[in-house]
Amino acid sequence: MRTASNILLALVALASFQEHCLAFSPKIKAGRSIASSRQSLLRAVGEKEKTRSNIPPPNTSEDEYLDQATKGGYTVKQRLREEIESPFRKVRLLFFASSTGSALTALYFSGLNTIKALVGGYSDAIPLDEALTSDAINIGAAVICGLLAFREYKVGVANLERISRGGKLASLAVEPATVQTTVGPNLRRLADYRRDYRVLIAGGGEEYISKLARSLNSDQLKDTNVFPERLEESDVIVVPVLLSESGGDYVIGDTKEFWKSVEAGSEEDRNFDMSRSDSVVAFPRGPGAWLDYLKEDIKTASGQGFDVLEKGITLTVKKNGRILRRATGLPDWANLVGAMEVMDGSRFGMPGDSEKYGGP
Repeated sequence: MRTASNILLALVALASFQEHCLAFSPKIKAGRSIASSRQSLLRAVGEKEKTRSNIPPPNTSEDEYLDQATKGGYTVKQRLREEIESPFRKVRLLFFASSTGSALTALYFSGLNTIKALVGGYSDAIPLDEALTSDAINIGAAVICGLLAFREYKVGVANLERISRGGKLASLAVEPATVQTTVGPNLRRLADYRRDYRVLIAGGGEEYISKLARSLNSDQLKDTNVFPERLEESDVIVVPVLLSESGGDYVIGDTKEFWKSVEAGSEEDRNFDMSRSDSVVAFPRGPGAWLDYLKEDIKTASGQGFDVLEKGITLTVKKNGRILRRATGLPDWANLVGAMEVMDGSRFGMPGDSEKYGGP
C-alpha cells in the first residue's frame, strides 16, 4: 500500500513538473527563432556529449562523430536531435521503468504476506483482505507504469524514424530546370531549399507526368495559365518523379528527358510551351536514393488500393523540411496556391517570413 501510494504521488509530482515546464516554454521561445535555438541546443548537447565517456577519438572530426551509427542504425546526430525535440522523454522513461520495478518488488513482499495469511500460524501475518488489496494495487501499478514506459519507448523510436526519414529527404538531389549559367552539374539538395521554398514531389507513370507537365505549361482554361507564376510567388518547387514497374518492382526513370519530350495532347492544351514552368520545376537525381525514400509511400498507397502509376502520389514538404501532407492524384493548383501560406503555418510565425507577412 505504502509503495503504491508513493508511486501515485510521484506520478502527480511529475505531471506538475511538466506543466510548469510547458507554462514557461512560451516565454523562453518568445525572444528567439526556432531554427537558431535548435542549432544552439545541438551544439550545446554536442559539447556536453564530448565530455562524457563516449568522447570521439582524437583523429575524428565533429561531423564524423555525429555521423557515427549507434544501436538501431540511427546516427549520433539523429539521437541528439531527438533529445532536443523531446528533452523529458528519457526522464519519463527512466521514471516509469523504475516505478515498474518498485511495484514488482512491492508485489513480491505483498505476495509473501498473502501466503502467510493463507497458511496461517505466523505472528506477523496481516489480514488476508488487506494482503489481497495490496497485491491488486501493486499489480495495477506495475501494469500501468510498464505500459507507460513501453509507450515512451515506442514514441522515441517513432521520433527517431521520422528524423531519419527527414534526413533522407533533405539529402535527395535535384537538378533545377532553369537554364544553367555555370560549368558543371547544376545539382542541389532538398536541404538547400529549406526555409526559403516549399517542395511538392509528384510521382507517377508516363501518362501522369504528361498530364502534370501539360497542366503547368498550357492554357487549359479560358484564360492564360498563370499557375507557374503563382507557384513561384508562393515559393513552391515542383519535383516530378517518373515511376515505372519492372519485374514487380518500381523503378525511377529519366524524368528530365521524358518531361522535355511531352507534347500537347489535345486542343485543350493551347499555347503549350515547356519552358513556362522552368522556374518552379526541378528534376530528381540519384534514382536509388529517391526510390529508397519513396518506397514506403508507394507501398502505403498501393496497400490502400491506389494505382500509383496511373493516379500518382504527391508529397508536400513545408519550409521547415517536414511533410505537410500526402495525397494521390494530380495537384489542384488553384486551391494549392490559395491555401499554401495558411496550410503550412507561414502566416503564423514561420521563421524568416516576418519581412513578407509582418510581425516581430
